[in-house]
Amino acid sequence: MRCGSAPEARNFLSIPGVQDSEPVNDDARLIEETLAGNSAAFGQLVQRYQDRLYNTLVHVIGSPEDALDVVQDAFVQAFVKLESFRGRSAFYTWLYRIAFNVAATQRRRRRPVLSVDHAREEGGDEPVDPDQGPLDHLEQEERCRQVREALKVLSDEHREVLVLREIDGCCYETIAEILDLPVGTVRSRLHRARLQLRDELKEVLMGEK
Repeated sequence: MRCGSAPEARNFLSIPGVQDSEPVNDDARLIEETLAGNSAAFGQLVQRYQDRLYNTLVHVIGSPEDALDVVQDAFVQAFVKLESFRGRSAFYTWLYRIAFNVAATQRRRRRPVLSVDHAREEGGDEPVDPDQGPLDHLEQEERCRQVREALKVLSDEHREVLVLREIDGCCYETIAEILDLPVGTVRSRLHRARLQLRDELKEVLMGEK
Protein backbone atom coordinates (compact mmCIF):
# COMPACT_ATOMS: atom_id res chain seq x y z
CA MET A 1 0.00 0.00 0.00
CA ARG A 2 1.42 3.36 -1.01
CA CYS A 3 -0.13 6.73 -0.35
CA GLY A 4 1.24 10.17 -0.98
CA SER A 5 1.60 12.51 1.94
CA ALA A 6 -1.15 15.03 2.50
CA PRO A 7 -0.25 18.69 1.87
CA GLU A 8 -0.67 19.57 5.53
CA ALA A 9 1.90 16.95 6.47
CA ARG A 10 4.66 19.01 4.87
CA ASN A 11 3.86 22.48 6.13
CA PHE A 12 6.28 22.51 9.06
CA LEU A 13 8.67 19.69 8.20
CA SER A 14 10.22 19.74 4.76
CA ILE A 15 13.10 17.33 4.28
CA PRO A 16 13.55 15.78 0.85
CA GLY A 17 12.92 12.06 1.02
CA VAL A 18 13.74 9.25 -1.35
CA GLN A 19 10.37 8.30 -2.79
CA ASP A 20 8.96 6.63 -5.85
CA SER A 21 6.38 8.72 -7.69
CA GLU A 22 4.36 5.65 -8.63
CA PRO A 23 4.11 2.13 -7.21
CA VAL A 24 6.47 -0.26 -8.90
CA ASN A 25 4.45 -2.75 -10.91
CA ASP A 26 6.93 -5.55 -11.45
CA ASP A 27 7.98 -6.41 -7.88
CA ALA A 28 5.83 -9.55 -8.11
CA ARG A 29 7.65 -10.62 -11.26
CA LEU A 30 11.05 -10.10 -9.65
CA ILE A 31 9.94 -12.06 -6.59
CA GLU A 32 8.75 -14.93 -8.77
CA GLU A 33 12.04 -14.96 -10.66
CA THR A 34 14.00 -14.92 -7.39
CA LEU A 35 12.04 -17.87 -6.03
CA ALA A 36 12.68 -19.66 -9.32
CA GLY A 37 16.42 -19.38 -8.71
CA ASN A 38 17.34 -16.09 -10.38
CA SER A 39 19.25 -14.28 -7.65
CA ALA A 40 19.91 -11.34 -10.00
CA ALA A 41 16.19 -10.54 -9.81
CA PHE A 42 16.49 -10.03 -6.06
CA GLY A 43 19.46 -7.80 -6.76
CA GLN A 44 17.11 -5.56 -8.74
CA LEU A 45 14.82 -5.33 -5.71
CA VAL A 46 17.80 -4.39 -3.57
CA GLN A 47 18.80 -1.65 -6.01
CA ARG A 48 15.23 -0.40 -6.14
CA TYR A 49 14.71 -0.01 -2.39
CA GLN A 50 18.07 0.17 -0.63
CA ASP A 51 18.55 3.95 -0.90
CA ARG A 52 15.01 4.73 0.19
CA LEU A 53 15.22 2.33 3.14
CA TYR A 54 18.62 3.65 4.17
CA ASN A 55 17.43 7.25 4.01
CA THR A 56 14.53 6.41 6.31
CA LEU A 57 16.63 4.44 8.78
CA VAL A 58 19.33 7.10 9.06
CA HIS A 59 16.69 9.55 10.28
CA VAL A 60 15.15 6.98 12.63
CA ILE A 61 18.37 5.53 14.08
CA GLY A 62 20.63 8.56 13.90
CA SER A 63 23.74 6.61 12.90
CA PRO A 64 24.71 5.95 9.27
CA GLU A 65 26.79 2.92 10.26
CA ASP A 66 23.94 1.33 12.23
CA ALA A 67 21.45 2.20 9.49
CA LEU A 68 23.64 0.49 6.90
CA ASP A 69 23.92 -2.61 9.10
CA VAL A 70 20.14 -2.74 9.47
CA VAL A 71 19.59 -2.36 5.72
CA GLN A 72 21.99 -5.18 4.97
CA ASP A 73 20.48 -7.46 7.62
CA ALA A 74 16.97 -6.65 6.43
CA PHE A 75 17.73 -7.63 2.84
CA VAL A 76 19.39 -10.85 3.96
CA GLN A 77 16.34 -11.74 6.05
CA ALA A 78 14.00 -10.76 3.23
CA PHE A 79 15.86 -13.05 0.84
CA VAL A 80 15.77 -15.96 3.30
CA LYS A 81 12.09 -15.41 4.12
CA LEU A 82 10.92 -14.53 0.61
CA GLU A 83 8.81 -17.68 0.26
CA SER A 84 6.71 -16.46 3.20
CA PHE A 85 5.81 -13.21 1.38
CA ARG A 86 2.16 -13.57 0.37
CA GLY A 87 1.68 -10.27 -1.43
CA ARG A 88 -1.02 -9.01 0.93
CA SER A 89 0.91 -5.75 1.14
CA ALA A 90 3.50 -4.09 -1.07
CA PHE A 91 6.94 -5.69 -1.02
CA TYR A 92 8.51 -2.53 0.36
CA THR A 93 6.03 -2.51 3.27
CA TRP A 94 7.00 -6.09 4.10
CA LEU A 95 10.68 -5.17 3.76
CA TYR A 96 10.28 -2.12 5.99
CA ARG A 97 8.60 -4.22 8.66
CA ILE A 98 11.58 -6.59 8.66
CA ALA A 99 13.98 -3.63 8.81
CA PHE A 100 12.20 -1.95 11.70
CA ASN A 101 12.18 -5.24 13.62
CA VAL A 102 15.93 -5.55 13.01
CA ALA A 103 16.40 -1.96 14.15
CA ALA A 104 14.41 -2.60 17.34
CA THR A 105 16.60 -5.61 18.13
CA GLN A 106 19.72 -3.61 17.43
CA ARG A 107 18.48 -0.74 19.57
CA ARG A 108 18.21 -3.02 22.59
CA ARG A 109 21.86 -3.94 22.45
CA ARG A 110 23.64 -1.12 20.63
CA ARG A 111 26.01 1.44 22.06
CA PRO A 112 24.64 4.96 22.70
CA VAL A 113 23.54 6.43 19.38
CA LEU A 114 25.39 9.17 17.61
CA SER A 115 23.72 12.52 17.42
CA VAL A 116 21.61 13.15 14.35
CA ASP A 117 23.90 16.05 13.46
CA HIS A 118 26.87 13.70 13.46
CA ALA A 119 24.87 11.22 11.40
CA ARG A 120 24.37 13.89 8.76
CA GLU A 121 28.07 14.74 8.70
CA GLU A 122 28.94 11.08 8.20
CA GLY A 123 26.02 10.25 5.95
CA GLY A 124 26.30 13.07 3.45
CA ASP A 125 24.06 15.91 2.41
CA GLU A 126 20.35 15.75 1.86
CA PRO A 127 19.26 15.54 -1.79
CA VAL A 128 19.36 18.94 -3.41
CA ASP A 129 17.00 20.30 -6.02
CA PRO A 130 19.20 21.16 -9.03
CA ASP A 131 16.95 24.17 -9.75
CA GLN A 132 17.75 25.75 -6.39
CA GLY A 133 20.03 28.73 -6.21
CA PRO A 134 22.84 29.07 -3.63
CA LEU A 135 20.66 30.97 -1.15
CA ASP A 136 17.83 28.45 -1.48
CA HIS A 137 20.28 25.65 -0.85
CA LEU A 138 21.67 27.35 2.26
CA GLU A 139 18.19 27.96 3.61
CA GLN A 140 17.26 24.32 3.01
CA GLU A 141 20.45 23.12 4.72
CA GLU A 142 19.74 25.30 7.74
CA ARG A 143 16.12 24.13 7.94
CA CYS A 144 17.21 20.51 7.73
CA ARG A 145 19.83 21.04 10.43
CA GLN A 146 17.24 22.55 12.74
CA VAL A 147 14.84 19.67 12.17
CA ARG A 148 17.57 17.09 12.77
CA GLU A 149 18.46 18.82 16.02
CA ALA A 150 14.84 18.61 17.12
CA LEU A 151 14.29 15.05 15.88
CA LYS A 152 16.97 13.55 18.09
CA VAL A 153 15.03 14.60 21.20
CA LEU A 154 11.92 12.60 20.27
CA SER A 155 11.38 9.10 21.62
CA ASP A 156 12.04 6.19 19.28
CA GLU A 157 8.34 5.43 18.84
CA HIS A 158 7.48 9.03 17.99
CA ARG A 159 10.46 9.50 15.70
CA GLU A 160 9.56 6.34 13.76
CA VAL A 161 6.03 7.41 12.88
CA LEU A 162 7.13 10.97 12.12
CA VAL A 163 9.90 9.88 9.74
CA LEU A 164 7.69 7.33 7.99
CA ARG A 165 4.96 9.92 7.47
CA GLU A 166 6.83 13.14 6.82
CA ILE A 167 10.05 11.96 5.15
CA ASP A 168 9.10 8.65 3.56
CA GLY A 169 5.57 9.78 2.71
CA CYS A 170 3.77 6.66 3.96
CA CYS A 171 0.05 6.77 4.66
CA TYR A 172 -1.35 5.81 8.06
CA GLU A 173 -2.30 2.30 6.98
CA THR A 174 1.17 1.57 5.66
CA ILE A 175 2.81 2.87 8.84
CA ALA A 176 0.45 0.68 10.85
CA GLU A 177 1.53 -2.36 8.80
CA ILE A 178 5.23 -1.58 9.11
CA LEU A 179 5.15 -0.98 12.87
CA ASP A 180 2.43 -3.56 13.60
CA LEU A 181 0.21 -0.97 15.27
CA PRO A 182 -3.47 -0.05 15.06
CA VAL A 183 -4.10 2.91 12.77
CA GLY A 184 -5.52 4.83 15.72
CA THR A 185 -2.24 4.43 17.60
CA VAL A 186 -0.32 5.67 14.57
CA ARG A 187 -2.52 8.75 14.39
CA SER A 188 -2.18 9.54 18.09
CA ARG A 189 1.59 9.02 18.10
CA LEU A 190 1.98 11.16 15.01
CA HIS A 191 -0.09 13.94 16.57
CA ARG A 192 2.04 13.90 19.72
CA ALA A 193 5.25 13.70 17.67
CA ARG A 194 4.28 16.73 15.60
CA LEU A 195 3.47 18.75 18.69
CA GLN A 196 6.72 17.76 20.35
CA LEU A 197 8.72 18.51 17.22
CA ARG A 198 7.18 21.98 16.98
CA ASP A 199 8.14 22.61 20.62
CA GLU A 200 11.66 21.34 20.07
CA LEU A 201 12.06 23.46 16.94
CA LYS A 202 11.08 26.50 18.96
CA GLU A 203 13.76 25.62 21.50
CA VAL A 204 16.36 25.19 18.77
CA LEU A 205 15.48 28.52 17.18
CA MET A 206 15.46 30.33 20.51
CA GLY A 207 18.81 28.82 21.42
CA GLU A 208 20.36 30.28 18.30
CA LYS A 209 19.28 33.85 19.01
